[in-house]
Amino acid sequence: MTAQSKLRLLPWTGPEGKPCYLDTDDREGFMSRMADHVEAEQLGMASELLGQALPVLDDENADLEKLRLVAAQLVGALRDVLRVATSRGSRLVTPD
Repeated sequence: MTAQSKLRLLPWTGPEGKPCYLDTDDREGFMSRMADHVEAEQLGMASELLGQALPVLDDENADLEKLRLVAAQLVGALRDVLRVATSRGSRLVTPD
C-alpha cells in the first residue's frame, strides 16, 4: 500500500455490525470489483424501494403494519446508501 492510499469502506459490515475496510491500491482486484458490484446492487435496490414506498406512503388507508415495514426497509436502504456515499466520498481525489 502506498502512502497516498486509504482504506476503502466496504458496503457491508462484519458479524458484529462493525465496518469492514479493504486495504489495497488495486481498484481492479477481486475484492474491489465485488465491493463495486455490491454497491451497485444496493443503490439499485434503494431506487426500486423508493418507487414501491411512495404509493404506500401516499395511501391514506395504509395500515400501520404496512407503514412500519416500508419505514424499516427505507431505513435499511438509507443506511446502505450512506455507506456507499461515505466510501465513495473518501476515495475522491482532492487537488493539492
